[in-house]
Amino acid sequence: MKPVGRLFHFTSTGLFCPAQKFYIDPSRKVPVAVISHAHGDHALPGHVLIYTTRATRLLMEERFGPKLRADFREVEFGRPFFLGDVKITFFPAGHILGSAQILFEFDGERYLYTGDFKVQHDPTCEKFHPVACDYLITETTFAHPDYSHPSPLDELSNLLNTKAHLVIGAYAVGKAQRITRLIHELAPDRCIHVHPLITGYHRVYEENGVKLGNWQPYSRSRFLEDTSNVLLLPPSVFSRYDRHYGAKKVFATGWKQSYYRCDHVLTISDHADWNDLINVIENCGAHTIFTLHGDGTSVKDKFSGTGKVIEMLEGPR
Repeated sequence: MKPVGRLFHFTSTGLFCPAQKFYIDPSRKVPVAVISHAHGDHALPGHVLIYTTRATRLLMEERFGPKLRADFREVEFGRPFFLGDVKITFFPAGHILGSAQILFEFDGERYLYTGDFKVQHDPTCEKFHPVACDYLITETTFAHPDYSHPSPLDELSNLLNTKAHLVIGAYAVGKAQRITRLIHELAPDRCIHVHPLITGYHRVYEENGVKLGNWQPYSRSRFLEDTSNVLLLPPSVFSRYDRHYGAKKVFATGWKQSYYRCDHVLTISDHADWNDLINVIENCGAHTIFTLHGDGTSVKDKFSGTGKVIEMLEGPR
């Protein structure tokens, strides 16, 4: 158990506030959870009471169905609420629809938990909102100078020039919707066939006012009718689709290499790259930075001797 300022402890279950007995993005079932976004490594079923945004609740309900069984308190961006003496405010994180940075104010100090975030433009989710703080608890997924993410429009423009069926693997929540919308912007006549494990999330996005464009549930026969068609798959089934002979298989990831066998890596990330992460750290005003969800070594080296205190809550992976 590591102290995180005077308000939190970092435990094996996640960040914990002893004074008010709540966890942030806990990895086990807890009585009270404050959840930043709907991805499975941050949002789990089984909690008794959950504070989160409406979009995150809807995406969690789509993912977990009846086994969710939680009492939700929906939180609006920019509208503070209190758990005991702790003032809590959600701000857009720009990661996926409904994703939040969470500001905790207590005894004159401001603690900002970024959750997963990105600064890069994304028409399918709320825009990242800079927040001033004294303590910053930040993700470090791509916290290395080697990672500078290109424009996703440029990446997709090059890919869409191919004269074959495209089979694209992408995470079902967030990245799949972003790719669908970007393809529609670049090539509105191309139809995107969406695997059943993704379609429910597409509908949640559209029901929340996000226009995704020209897509339909996947049909093998209709997909093969036209080489301009695109098939969008989640990682869990991506490797099974070798049977579409002649199709170009592409996997969307922010990493330099794909964990899945493919013909091409489509560099699209829903996390901040190195430059955006450093800009956030430099401009938020925090004197102490805690790194989480990744290796903070390069961040620690970058700010050595600057007066900022860098504490790594997790070791190098």
